[in-house]
Amino acid sequence: MTATGIITAGAVAPGAAAAEEPRIDLKVLVVDNGDSPVRAVTAQLRSTGVPYTTVDLNDSGRPRITESFLSDTMNGRPRAKYQGVVLPNEAPFGAGSAEQTALETYERTYGIPQVDAYTWAHPEVGLDYTSEGGWAGTLDGREASVTAAGKAGRFGYLEGAFRFEDNAPGVQESYGYAARPRAGFTSYVDIPVPGGTGRGSLVGEYAHDGRRELVVTFAYNSDQQQFRLLARGIVEWLTQGVHLGQTRNSFAVHIDDVFAPDSRWDTERDCTPGDFDCAGGDGEGTTPIRMTADDAAYAAQWQREHGFTMDMVYNAGSGEEWKTEHGGTDALADRLLADKARYRWVNHTYTHPFLGCVQDTSSVPWSCAKNADGSTKYMSRAEIAAQIRDNHDWAVSKGLPVDRAELVTGEHSGLKTLPQQPDDNPDLSGALADTGVKWIASDNSREPGQRAIGNALTVPRHPMNVYYNVGTATEMADEYNWIYTSRADGGSGVCEDNPTSTCLDEPLDTTTGYAEHIVPQEARTALGHALAGDPRPHYAHQSNLAEDRLLYPVMEKVLADHRALFADNTPLENPRHSAIGTEVQRRAAWQTALANGRVTAYRIGTTVTVTAPTGTQIPVTAPEGTKKQLLLGTSAFGTPYAGARSAWTTPAALQSALTLKLP
Repeated sequence: MTATGIITAGAVAPGAAAAEEPRIDLKVLVVDNGDSPVRAVTAQLRSTGVPYTTVDLNDSGRPRITESFLSDTMNGRPRAKYQGVVLPNEAPFGAGSAEQTALETYERTYGIPQVDAYTWAHPEVGLDYTSEGGWAGTLDGREASVTAAGKAGRFGYLEGAFRFEDNAPGVQESYGYAARPRAGFTSYVDIPVPGGTGRGSLVGEYAHDGRRELVVTFAYNSDQQQFRLLARGIVEWLTQGVHLGQTRNSFAVHIDDVFAPDSRWDTERDCTPGDFDCAGGDGEGTTPIRMTADDAAYAAQWQREHGFTMDMVYNAGSGEEWKTEHGGTDALADRLLADKARYRWVNHTYTHPFLGCVQDTSSVPWSCAKNADGSTKYMSRAEIAAQIRDNHDWAVSKGLPVDRAELVTGEHSGLKTLPQQPDDNPDLSGALADTGVKWIASDNSREPGQRAIGNALTVPRHPMNVYYNVGTATEMADEYNWIYTSRADGGSGVCEDNPTSTCLDEPLDTTTGYAEHIVPQEARTALGHALAGDPRPHYAHQSNLAEDRLLYPVMEKVLADHRALFADNTPLENPRHSAIGTEVQRRAAWQTALANGRVTAYRIGTTVTVTAPTGTQIPVTAPEGTKKQLLLGTSAFGTPYAGARSAWTTPAALQSALTLKLP
């Protein structure tokens, strides 16, 4: 492969006949020293679905890197057991050592690329010392650019420039070496040399001695945006653009409680009147938050302008109750129904009841009510099914494009709710079966993994820090202060008591805090999920599309930032609830097949062969022009994304293995 990223059609082992091109197994070798850069690349391999083997340098019982560990012969054909190698630096075993020599010989023999996850600038990696026109220091806030060579190669999915994160001024987040390339080095990502002239490389390819190394000269971890942006390119370079697994950036937003009113935060009581745990406030006399017809018209127009579709998670019965209480008319419902085809619609139950145990709210926190025999009292199967069925039937009667298989329960109820309800409502799975539900939402902050509820599967959703009980920016900042400031600063102190939380240095200005602090932080979090290839949807509430329309600035920033960072060939996808559930299910099944050693994949020249358990959807990424081998002839493989083609696929009819023909 050249520096521009063209696939070499199989190197030939010395002494092998030309007809015997080597078999290159589609697996990566990771040599791990415990540092965050190697761990970050490993995390990207896993999330993409690329199989890998790890050698832990801190394990005294680890296997030694020898010729037989790296290669052998299968059916008379030379076999390279790894298509790429990830190292913590250019020579973790020591220059000239037996293991380092074996590895370098292997790479040279079979044309295997090597990633140096993090190293310093010096001639042994094709760079001048930083004292020779370069620079070393903190990269926080500095703008880097993808070079012309990077755009023409594996980093062409990026728009061009990006900025290193600077989330905590005064704290060093990223350190790096920007250096001038020497002969044989092609820079892919660089920055202007601070205080000097010219540009210094941060990521580039060093071709020398018959080998190729991707040299990264800045430190990072898997959560930092700069790594997330480059991670795809690192994997594509490492695998020469042919690998198992695929990843796409996606962003979906569920709007819960559509048609229903939401309660309002009380800035004086620091609680939500009407909630059982809000002392002295029963909710009487307060104005609930509910979208208007103008809000609905704005939502439809906003979607058109931004090319984005929201999922309207609706409670029809709550809307009917509102209509009855307000003279029999509902302008909001009329407007939403007039624009019904512009949205996706998801069942949220008819009147949003709690579908788990019957709640005893006589004490704080609430507890599960008990039957006479001491067992937990639950909402019945018939009641749950009625809530699901009535809401679905209403949607059908109004012509809404709703999918019976999709469901979001109120507060994710029916599922276990710790600590009060440690188990699912035993009547839930039966009710889901009765109503045809296959995909039920869960709270990702509580249950990030997908699991079965009878014949249905959960779809974990990311909660957004735009609260259900606020309609204005002032209310939002006030409640945020209550949660995220110390008791000494007038907050609840929850942030002090929770080891996973951090308190604000000082309370936000309630006039400017939402726009200046909460919006960029929440958008960064949501974009981070997308850049990590996490398909799980986010959720907010209809109250956030009302009054100050708080949700739009967050969504706009996510969409705008993604457009600014990525080329047109790498769009932000917007899947629906069931498609997300299917993606999560396929990924889990794929990881299980890999963990159980049930997948075999290799490339010989321009032919890729993959076998997996019958029925397993196989994720593959390959170059444009790749064809899928059929019993007779071929067909185009996959769909385009980020300059490659990828798909979940299975062997063609009457074939036991998936076979692809590379261009």
